[in-house]
Amino acid sequence: MRSNFNRPALVRQLAGFLPEGAHALADASRQDLAERLGQWLNVADAITLSSAHPSIAALGARAAQPPTRAPAAEALPAELERVRATLTRSITARDPKHRPDPNDLDTEFALFHQRHQDQQRRMEMSVDALREHVRQTLAKGAPRLAQLAALDAVMDQMLGGREQRLLAGLPAHLKARFKALRQAAAASDTPDDLRWLQGFEAELEQTLLAELEHRLQPVVGLIESLDA
Repeated sequence: MRSNFNRPALVRQLAGFLPEGAHALADASRQDLAERLGQWLNVADAITLSSAHPSIAALGARAAQPPTRAPAAEALPAELERVRATLTRSITARDPKHRPDPNDLDTEFALFHQRHQDQQRRMEMSVDALREHVRQTLAKGAPRLAQLAALDAVMDQMLGGREQRLLAGLPAHLKARFKALRQAAAASDTPDDLRWLQGFEAELEQTLLAELEHRLQPVVGLIESLDA
């Protein structure tokens, strides 16, 4: 049996799409964090991080700011929840007038695929803008917060592109899941029953919601640092 203990929601969701006996995602999730991160970074990334170190260290040496938080920092948790709520509503919004055509399921998947890509673009734009705003706000605060904001910017520069390429591969997992459910329904005693399609739509939304939480993790960490 697969254990879901301490697995990110997105990994758990994708692992649920795997056929019995497939352990690729499970094995990857058990790898040491440093080992997985090392597979993403190359010599050029190490040079970039090393070059950024002096400027990040200098931020820690500047005079401490007043202990009270600026109004902009106080508003960050509410801004995070606003973005999360807006994107969640967008992800779960459905067209009440749409009726699936059982004789044209290829078109149905094309609609799901387009919906998934549209939501990914919305998440990328909204979360990236929020993350940059949070960094700029932290950069005006205490030295330790300014250091964290600078480090986050460097890590985003090094890892962001690779992360986006991995997330861009999620539709392929959903396509495989759609195909498997479709084949199982066709082989059943009720091949015209489209309840499996409703189930797939729910899985699509859960995958997008898990992706949203994944994208928000750096922002959540930055905001939580205000109370650390």
